[in-house]
Amino acid sequence: MGKVKVKKNDTFIDMTPMSDVMTLLLTFFMLTSTFVKNEPVKVNTPGSVSETKVPENGVLTILVSPEKGPNGKPTGEGQVFMSYDNTNELGQIVGNMGITLTPAQKKTFVAESTFGTPLDKLAAYLSKPAAERSKELPKMGIPLDSIQGQEMTEFQQWVNAARQVNPKVRLAIKSDADSPYGTVKKVMSELQDMDESHYYMITQLDAKKAAQAANK
Repeated sequence: MGKVKVKKNDTFIDMTPMSDVMTLLLTFFMLTSTFVKNEPVKVNTPGSVSETKVPENGVLTILVSPEKGPNGKPTGEGQVFMSYDNTNELGQIVGNMGITLTPAQKKTFVAESTFGTPLDKLAAYLSKPAAERSKELPKMGIPLDSIQGQEMTEFQQWVNAARQVNPKVRLAIKSDADSPYGTVKKVMSELQDMDESHYYMITQLDAKKAAQAANK
């Protein structure tokens, strides 16, 4: 007796639901992701065991990096830069600094988000091509010295302008591990003179030290 052949039906898998899920996930990540901008000033933060996270929005970050001479070696001095994550408020902040910028210069300033040039050189700096700006910015820095005839230094003026635009702005100091302590101390001293005693210190988590601290 011959064998009866069972007819096999083709297996069909509807991939439409899977495609819908992938599209929704992709849309979700695109809308919720925060893209990190390329920082023209590189800061290698020291390690710590603190796991306190800095807020993602409304933070004026003060960058302190070691100054380097023409030979690329540290000079023993420090430089101060700033960055702010809210581009709309950043435009208002620079508007409160009492300097005149063209619409194109202001647009460039807001787009870069990281700044650190003396006020008298800011307009000329913003008029230069992007390639030149990326090379020149690390050589500059916001002055911490007092200005004759003015109560606040340029550094304090920037902090004050940010506070005027956003009274709830939070401050964070991000210092390079090799930055001179004197510069960091000067920054904290000038903040204290403004009654700005609450700020974050940005570090990178030292996993080994954190594990040792947890086991104690």
